[in-house]
Parts: sequence; C-alpha cells; structure tokens
Amino acid sequence: MEESISGFKRRGTWGEVVEHGERVTRALADAGTEGPAFEEWDDWRPKSHERLGEDVNKKTAEKASIAEGEGEKAGKSPNDDLKTAGEKLTDSYEKVEEGDGESAVESWQDSINYVARAADSAGRKALRKVEDTVYRKVMTQLAPYYFDNELVSANIQQVGRGSDEEQFVFEVNVNDDELKTTVSDLLQQFEDEVDRWHIDTEKDTEVAEVVEGVEVTDAERESESPTRSTTN
Repeated sequence: MEESISGFKRRGTWGEVVEHGERVTRALADAGTEGPAFEEWDDWRPKSHERLGEDVNKKTAEKASIAEGEGEKAGKSPNDDLKTAGEKLTDSYEKVEEGDGESAVESWQDSINYVARAADSAGRKALRKVEDTVYRKVMTQLAPYYFDNELVSANIQQVGRGSDEEQFVFEVNVNDDELKTTVSDLLQQFEDEVDRWHIDTEKDTEVAEVVEGVEVTDAERESESPTRSTTN
C-alpha cells in the first residue's frame, strides 16, 4: 500500500485491491465510524465475487444518478400527480360556481403545482435513463470508477491490459483529516500484525443445503451477504 496526501493506494490483482478495500473498511469501523455514509461506502467497495466492468460499473452508475425530485420522494409517479392535478382543477371549477373565489384560486394553484411536479418526475426519469446509459457505456471506458460521499472518496481502474494477470489500482481517501490519521495508524497496525488477511467471499448456503443435504441455520442464512473481514 502507498500512502499520500491523496489517500491510500493499492496496485495489484483483483484479490489484492478487494483486500485493500476491506482493510480500509475495517479500519473505519474500528475507528467508530457508522451510519448511512459508511454503509454506502461498504456497499460500493469492490467485493471478491464481483467484476469491475459489470458490478462496480452498475453500482457507480447508480451512485452517480440524478437525485430524486419531490414527487419521487413522495412515492408518486407522473401519472399519479397528473390525476391529482385534474382533481384539483375540477375542485377549482366547483369553488368558482359556489362563489368561493379564494378557495378556487388555491385549488387552481395546487393543480399547477402537481402538473409541474409530474413534469419534473418525468424529466428526471428520462435524464436518469440517458445518464445511466452514457455513464456505463461511455464514461467508464475512459475514466476510473469513482465513489464520493462525505466520508470517503475513492476511485478504481484496471491497468496493464493484455498482461498475463489483470492489474488494478484502487485509491481511497478519508475526507476527515483526524479520522484519516486514525485510519492510517490502523492500516499500519494491520500491516505489522496480520500475517494473512481472509477476504470475504459470498456464501451460497442454498447449494450446500441441496447438494450436501445440510440443513442451513437462520444465522448462516443471515451471514450470506458479504461483511467486513476478520483477521487472524
């Protein structure tokens, strides 16, 4: 591992860069890091059973996707909002007939707002589709795969194509300077004290149960998804 002002870098095979991500994740956890930003990073970092051009590509494109609008956050589709807009408009006409001009204006304005929200949701959906296609098919062929949130900034790319063994470069930076120092100390401790790092692998308990006739416990089922590594 190389350490610089820009972060912790590892060049090597897929297994070696996966291990690098696991070590950084373990160090963050040991430093007391938790919460959505940590979980987001833990989900994005490359895993042993994944492929760079498929799984990491997909996760990176999803992370880069345009944010949800108000309608999407409310769980409403453009059609839902258009339907509500029509109802508000009908209500506005009824208020006019009743002589309630103030309420009629309010309902009319609500109708306009729902139409605008429907257009916003539809536009975001269209942009997201184009963005995903462009990112996955074009941008990731020209640049590294990037991850960035308030906790971690990282990038990974394949280098040395055509060689006997695929090589990758994975660089991770911890954005908080104080936390970065703690992580650095822990990573050095791992280097000094851990002879062999056990890389997480995805378990397939269903296969074991069918082929070997072994009954899998609930605890084993819950452990199928990759977790942070343990060390010896």
